[in-house]
This record gives sequence, structure tokens and C-alpha cells, in this order.
Amino acid sequence: MSGAAREVLWRPTPARVAATKLERYRRWLEESRGLKLADYAQLHRWSVTELESFWESIVEHFGVEFATPPRRTLDSHRMPGARWFEGATLNYAEHIFRGRDEEATAIAHASELRELDTLSFGELRRQTARIAAGLRALGVGCGDRVAAYMPNIPETVAAFLACASLGAIWSSAAPEFGAGTVIDRFSQIEPKVLLAVDGYRYGGRDFDRRAVVDEIAAAIDSSPAVVRFGYLSGEGWPQAFLAGSGEASSAPPLSFTQVPFEHPLWVLYSSGTTGLPKAIVHSQGGMLLEQLKLSNLHLDAHAGDRVFWFTTTGWMMWNFLVGVLLADATIVLYDGNPGHPDLNTLWDLAQRAGITCFGTSAAFISACMKAGVTPREGRDLSALRALGSTGSPLSPEAFRWVYEKVGEDVWLFSTSGGTDMCTAFVGGVPTLPVRAGELQAPALGAAVAAFDEQGKPLLGEVGELVITEPMPSMPVFLWGDEDGARYRESYFSTYPGVWRHGDWIELHADGGAVIHGRSDATINRGGVRIGTAEIYRAVLALDQVLDALAVDLPGPDGEGRLELFVVPAPGVELDDELRSAIVRQLRTHCSPRHVPDEIVAIAEVPRTLSGKALEVPVKRILMGVEVQRAVSRDSLQNPAALEPFIRRAAARA
Repeated sequence: MSGAAREVLWRPTPARVAATKLERYRRWLEESRGLKLADYAQLHRWSVTELESFWESIVEHFGVEFATPPRRTLDSHRMPGARWFEGATLNYAEHIFRGRDEEATAIAHASELRELDTLSFGELRRQTARIAAGLRALGVGCGDRVAAYMPNIPETVAAFLACASLGAIWSSAAPEFGAGTVIDRFSQIEPKVLLAVDGYRYGGRDFDRRAVVDEIAAAIDSSPAVVRFGYLSGEGWPQAFLAGSGEASSAPPLSFTQVPFEHPLWVLYSSGTTGLPKAIVHSQGGMLLEQLKLSNLHLDAHAGDRVFWFTTTGWMMWNFLVGVLLADATIVLYDGNPGHPDLNTLWDLAQRAGITCFGTSAAFISACMKAGVTPREGRDLSALRALGSTGSPLSPEAFRWVYEKVGEDVWLFSTSGGTDMCTAFVGGVPTLPVRAGELQAPALGAAVAAFDEQGKPLLGEVGELVITEPMPSMPVFLWGDEDGARYRESYFSTYPGVWRHGDWIELHADGGAVIHGRSDATINRGGVRIGTAEIYRAVLALDQVLDALAVDLPGPDGEGRLELFVVPAPGVELDDELRSAIVRQLRTHCSPRHVPDEIVAIAEVPRTLSGKALEVPVKRILMGVEVQRAVSRDSLQNPAALEPFIRRAAARA
């Protein structure tokens, strides 16, 4: 990146730095361990070179309670296969409720069906206890799976915590997921119980899911008991499921099953755009430590803060958001369409709920930019001190927009990680400056590097994002992968013993980083590798373009053919003038190599249920691969968006 592109947009004041939990932790290390770590760079270096000491310090600093102490911290540094805190037992849910003020607000929540309301830690504990009793009555015990087809509401959080308290294994899917997608996921883990909503409201419309729930339950070989939650009807959980008379005073006490550190907490899923999605299993202990670190030190969540992230229950950001309760902060949930009735909805929620950290996606910020939304006009956003972005790279223009339209003193952090480890590898550091278009630094305990094809580290150049040392949040296994072959193939086949994540990253000497898109969607032009994020950053800077998808197709002479598909803004036509503007933008801000061979208008970019653009499956379709082999339609939020590419492939055949 050029020097101009590395402009500093914000710096924390000394007082703000001193008040962060990260600085408190650094000083604690100084006082308790005698470590002289002058800045974040030194702290990070220590965290990845002295792994055992670092994670032991997280345990001590945050008071992790082991029912049985570990025999050792780490058996070896091998990947895969490193074992953390062997012999230790604990319970994730117990740490959520431990020492909480029963009257303090745990959850603030709103939806298209419900007005803004709150739930205290005491109320959350009682809900959790009653659901745990209901699950126990259905025979759910340690190691059993509980699947949830539920929206982003407090009852879903309580159900997860109930599941974790029993040592059972949680897995969730959002109710907008089609039956096929849910069956592909839940049938792998054979749940004992399916918690399912009757329907949901999105964009002002009600969607009845009762027949879909019947279809899902019938297709799962384990024949799960189905517990239906009346969300549309307003009836809630059936009384037969809940323990007691329904009165809060009759709620049974919440108890916690102590499980081994590596015992499964939840199963998350890869996007599953081709074939069955990977069923990724994370441990109770690994996620507890990772989320304590992330929520406290990187998110800087404090008691009294209100942390929001727009997500559904089918995305790892939901699991991340629940983990913020470990920081004693309030989490803010929203269920519904963030663009209904317009893009002001979530900004209005920020004011009404007193949100202190507003988490969203790069796509949402870009949409607000294009729509001319000015969040701070006519609203009191004085509580808002941080804004987070994830899902895809955030452009420098979007960074500047936040400081111009949201607030000059907002800490803006972009993060990159993934479902595979349910965390961020690179992202927010509250004590560091914010540079346009950059992620601030690698996370503590994450040994992030950029590798070339030979496995040599790069600095200031684009390379494969790798993790060179084990982390507790690495999956303990993939469900159904008995010999670990799929696990090894997914993450360790490119660089043996090193985790390859599948993103292009550029690391700077001062720790700043830029994500350049997925490495499996790389464009090769004349031997030069180009990340698609560079193309999108340039093209989406044009007001006339809402969205874009770039695909590199092999040509008969060995030279790739770059095709760029763009979604014009409403009322805009992709004519010669706009095509010329796109070409000029790419030549000026990228290089002549970035100029596509063809620019085509489409109505929308096909995206996965978690919002990722479908670069590789679209490429396969355009290369003539049958649609059903290239992508699972049920894994998409907008399957009709595939049609232009299918027609284009047919015309070429």
C-alpha cells in the first residue's frame, strides 16, 4: 500500500489507553510476572513465543475456575493435535453467570416482532435453568446434541447456555435457512432434541416455518424430539417443556456439569457451497479462553457497556456475541432485516439501546455510504465509542465515511478470522491508531504470518494467511471425520504443520494488516496474483456501482480471462460511459492488469447465508460445471442470483 493509503484516522488519547483492559493486563504482567513489555508489538511477540505462559496468564488474570486442575498447559506445539490443559475440567456456562449482579442487564433486544426490552442476569439465569430442566427431562445429558432452528432472540441465548450447562453440544441455524441447508448440517450430528421456531418476521413479512420444521425433523435419522417455540404466535416455550409452574420463583437452581477442557461446546459449519458443509467442533475450554481474551482485551468490553453485532444464529458472530457476556457487558440483539424499512433502522437502535460498540459488516457500511445515510444527524450517538466491521475487507473510503458520518472519536476496527476457529486472527487493538483500510494488528496468542508459495514469511507483500503456532480455539475435530483426514486436508495440506486459512494478507512491520480476499479465488494476470478485494475496493468507490463480483476464467492459451460483474445503483445503466469509468478506476487505483476483459451487469451478487460472495462456485459454473456440483442452492441467501451465470454458461456450451 502507498504511504498515503496508510493515513492515520484516529489515535486513542493517553487517558483512553490507560482505561483499557488491555493496558490493565499489560501492567498486571509487569507487576506479577516482571515482564517489561513496552508496547503492543512486544506484548504480542511474547504471547506467541511463550504460548504456555501467555495462556496461563489468561487463566489467572480472568480467574478461570477449573473444577479439576490441568496436568500441564500444552503437550506439544504440533499442528494438528496439540492438546491444551489436559486433565482440567470446567464449564463454559458457569463462567457466564459467575459473580454477576442479578439485577444488571445481560441482554437488550429488539426485533421486527418485539419492541426494545431488556433481560437481567437473574432473569437469564432463571430462563436458562428452566430450559435446562426441560432438556434434562427429554433425556439430554453430557455429550448429547441439541440443534436449534431459532432466531437471534434472548430465548435462544438461554437455550444455548442451558445446553452448555449440561455438557451437551449446541448447534444452531437461522430460521431463514432452507430445509435442505439445515438437514445437511443437523443430520451430520444426529441431535437428540430440535428446538424450532414457528416462524419469523423479516422485511415486514411473516414467514411460517412449521412445515419446514416437520420436513427437517423427518429427515434426521436420530428422530429428535421437537420442541416448538411460538415466536410469531407470541406463545413462547410450551409449558410442558419448561420446569415448574411458569413462575420465576419456581425455577429450579441452575447447576453446571464439569467437563474436560476439550469437551465439545458447539458445532459450527463451513459455508457448504459445494457438498456437505464441514461440521466444525470447538471445545468448552478453548472457546472460554479465546472469548475471555477477545471480549476483554481486544473488544475492550466493560461492565455497563452495550455491545451489538448484527448477526443471525447461523453465523459465528452470534457465538462471538454471546461470549461478550464473559466480559460482564450487556449484549444487544436484533432480529430482522437491517434495511427495513430503510438503512436507518440499526442506527436508530444504536440510539435507543445506548449501544457503545456497534458491530456490523463491511457490506452494511458500504450500503449506508451508497444510500447517503448520515448516522449522527438527528440522533444522539454520544454513547457510541467503537464500531467494528467484519465479513469482508473494509475499504479506505468506508473507514473515512465512518469518521465523517458516524463520529470523529469512534474507535473503528476491522477484523478478520473465521468460523473455523470462531475468532479473529487480526483485528481490533484499543491502544493502537487506526489507519484507513487496515486491520490494526494480529490478536494476542495468534501467530499470524504471510507465506509465499515456498512457505517463507513475507513482510510488506501479499501472501497466504497462516497461523504458525497452535491456539486453544482450533477445532478439536470435524464431526464424522474419524481419522482426521478431512481436518488435515482442510487446513494443513498446503504447509505441513502450519494452519493455512485461505485468505491473502499483507502484513506491515508495525503490525498493521490488509486482507486482499480469498486465496482460493485468486486472479492471475501475466503471472501477477491479484486479490479480488483490490478490485472491489476500487470499483465500489464509484457511486454508480452497488456491488461487484470478479471471476478469473482459464483461457485456451493459458492466459486467464477476467470477467467483472457489477450491480448498478438504482436508475443507473451499465453503458459505455460507466464501463469507461470502471476501467479508469481500476487502472488508476490498481493497475492495468486489473482491467477486466468484460464488464457485465447483474441484478445482485450471489452470496452465502453468512454474506460471502460466491466467487469460486460462480467460476466453476462459468467453466461448465453442473450447478448442483458447483454449489448447494440451499446454502445461498439469494439462489435466484445464480440464474444469469447459468444462462451465460449455457450460451457458451
